[in-house]
Amino acid sequence: MTEQTSSTETPRRIVVAGGGPAAHRFADAMHARGLDGWHVTVLTEEAHLPYDRVALSKALTEKDVDLTLGTASMWDHPSLELKTGERVVKINAEAKTVETAAGNVVEYDELVVATGSNAARLPIPGAEHTHVYRTLEDVWAINEAITGLRQKLGRKVNAVTIGGGLLGLESAAGTEQLGANPIVIDGSQWLMATQLDEGAGQAMGRLIKGKGFEVHGGVFPSEVLSDDDGQVTGVLMADGRVIDADIVIVAIGVRPRDELFRAAEGEEQVFSLGQRGGVVINDYCATEVDGIWAIGEVANYGGMCLGLVAPANTMAEIVADRLHGGDATFPGFDTATKLKLSGVDVASFGDAFAKTEHALEIVYADPARGVYQKIVTTDDAKTLLGGIFVGDASPYMSLRPLLGRELPAEPGAFLSAAGGGEAPETELPDDATLCSCNNVTAGTIRDAINGCGACEGNAPVQELGELKGCTRAGTQCGSCVPMLKKLLETELTKSGVEVSKALCEHIELSRQELFDAIRVLELTSFEEIMAKYGTGAGCDICKPTIANILASQNSAYVLDAGRGTLQDTNDRALANMQKDGTYSVVPRIAGGEITPKKLGVIAAVAEKYNLYTKITGGQRIDMFGARLEQLPEIWKELVDAGFESGQAYGKSLRTVKSCVGSTWCRFGVQDSVAMAIQLELRYRGLRSPHKLKMGVSGCARECAEARGKDVGVIATADGWNLYVGGNGGATPAHAQLLAKDLDDETLIKYIDRYFMYYIRTADRLQRTARWQEELDGGIKHVEDVVVKDTLGIAADLEAAMAKHVDTYIDEWADTLKDPERLRRFRSFVNAPDQKDDSITFVPDERGQMRPATPEEKGKVLIGASIPVRPGSPEPIRNEA
Repeated sequence: MTEQTSSTETPRRIVVAGGGPAAHRFADAMHARGLDGWHVTVLTEEAHLPYDRVALSKALTEKDVDLTLGTASMWDHPSLELKTGERVVKINAEAKTVETAAGNVVEYDELVVATGSNAARLPIPGAEHTHVYRTLEDVWAINEAITGLRQKLGRKVNAVTIGGGLLGLESAAGTEQLGANPIVIDGSQWLMATQLDEGAGQAMGRLIKGKGFEVHGGVFPSEVLSDDDGQVTGVLMADGRVIDADIVIVAIGVRPRDELFRAAEGEEQVFSLGQRGGVVINDYCATEVDGIWAIGEVANYGGMCLGLVAPANTMAEIVADRLHGGDATFPGFDTATKLKLSGVDVASFGDAFAKTEHALEIVYADPARGVYQKIVTTDDAKTLLGGIFVGDASPYMSLRPLLGRELPAEPGAFLSAAGGGEAPETELPDDATLCSCNNVTAGTIRDAINGCGACEGNAPVQELGELKGCTRAGTQCGSCVPMLKKLLETELTKSGVEVSKALCEHIELSRQELFDAIRVLELTSFEEIMAKYGTGAGCDICKPTIANILASQNSAYVLDAGRGTLQDTNDRALANMQKDGTYSVVPRIAGGEITPKKLGVIAAVAEKYNLYTKITGGQRIDMFGARLEQLPEIWKELVDAGFESGQAYGKSLRTVKSCVGSTWCRFGVQDSVAMAIQLELRYRGLRSPHKLKMGVSGCARECAEARGKDVGVIATADGWNLYVGGNGGATPAHAQLLAKDLDDETLIKYIDRYFMYYIRTADRLQRTARWQEELDGGIKHVEDVVVKDTLGIAADLEAAMAKHVDTYIDEWADTLKDPERLRRFRSFVNAPDQKDDSITFVPDERGQMRPATPEEKGKVLIGASIPVRPGSPEPIRNEA
């Protein structure tokens, strides 16, 4: 065992060869345990920060998706160094150095090898014309190839994937999302033969074929055919058939990158290697050479190398623990697998093939539906040994943590497809692993919920997002999140914390329940709603929420009929209050398009009222520094010039950002500006649980950053791709693909449904990204409701949106028509003509004004007889 260092010694040097997920997890584990006395150098041949290979399929269809693991700021630690573009090519164990391809020599005290694996290649003619599916560069090349071929050939591309395992099916599903014809060739008799038995494999094949995949099983390819230019034309099979192909992807497995452990010719072999590759490690991940460790896919334990994230993470944690003086050991490989692609649910775990002596197999199979469920137990039908689920994998989450334990009910009760309903309630023991990716037990989750000391102030964790951040559970593949949420709610209930969905202390209904009640009963006032569903006079939670719901359902003026007193400060003023008590004015500039004449109007208004101007990130112009009583004057000039409220103050649509599109840009394939304007004018004024932003890009170069918006639209040669659930803010999220190659009419129809479904079902102040995350089924559920109309509410959602569009009225234009409404815009109620002289400005260094600081304000006396100290900025009064 390596002795732990102390901070008084010279830092011990750890070198990590490799920069994949295992290397990242090791660096993160060292960082979490403390780097006092250590210096960690990670050498990676790739140009990227370590990224999530589990989510590689996202990069196949979304080239700019960010798969970076953890936070980039971790690498700012002075004892943690990441060197990209540095491939380790040689280990000199005696000198304790490694050499990189660039010729650099790096010394170490401890060496952790995490070089991972390479994609296996086909030893057949024409293999040089194929693609593999392993790195970001690999999937980007596939994306470019399919996109280019589609434009060149003018038809759908035939994309052949050789390999019917996890990686192969993931690859094929990605090509299908790119608009290609997905074709799978697999030498086995059924798909996913490593994880599924024959019954499950046959069910899987039926489901995949039903989704439009072409599957050729039981025959191996013998040659990849191509023309004189090297363009692939087909795949010659061993039985003589030729399968048409335009691109071929090989995904037949991986091979450990163990070349660092192989002796050069004439040298003695020091390291033991497995029969099928990989360096042999002991139960604490050490090789035979002192000070050299191996983790991840390059490590051979018990005769196996496995390309799964859970064991790699476990190995990384073990080495970090050992280096800090611990005694952790590797428990063996967790081979549990869960896959969801193209709407097909698949899961396999434990002794799925019932190899244990006297094991029982409890099976339900429905070939017609493509459903197969199997539970493997000991011969007394009590202890769970494993299982396989295809078509309906809902029992997996309940059963997976119980592996090796006694089942709480008869095995058949867990076969949901057989009509047994939901799986029985399960009380997980503390030592049961809930998150296998990060090896987090139910006990660790309970400790965090009840206050474990790991979080600031030993505070109990009562929010799902906070629980994930604190424990890491659910942060990798995400399949355990439903169980995590269930455990959180159970523990809170046990500890006396009521798991309530009540809007606030005055209203017991959730926002969704209240929204539906108001809609069905057609309630129109706060008083009606409180009389039926509330108590008391309301609060700063229920008042603006009810105002928001009423505005969402009725496009009436938001400050009429007593609703003005319900609104937040910004909504009451129809403007954003700033730090000094002034307001900003943001006219709508739909799609970012504006004429020179209208630009001149904004310039004239800003000069007249001495307003600070700033172009916003949403392609509008923001004018700051207006006093409350000035707002009507400013807006009258803007409305007369044809402007309307940009609603920068409301929980509503803010902007639809667009690139210049096909009208001007030589790369544009659709008119993104016209579409952005159409969308902004359609959804303007739409009140929602939180602010909404949209983006429209005219090509795949994505200049409008549409995937960072609540709704993003990206042009394709065949129409529009629709992305939903993107957010910026403190916890940014990329939007997810909902539908592709849509015509204008279908695109707008789907957006109508999406926005209305979100408005009706989201929680108070919940962004679209968080809303989608918490929906049971996530983006698949959204697809079912919005695209497939599985709930049968599409027509109702569309009608609700049509009502909004038909009844929209600009709030500021409406305000200016009514003297009573204008009475709201006074700084002093009892002195309507008096201005607020406490508001002062000073010139900034860039030629505009800014709010005066408290010190600068102190220099401005009521009587102007005392001059400001020489050299200080001269205050400017906003005397429009």
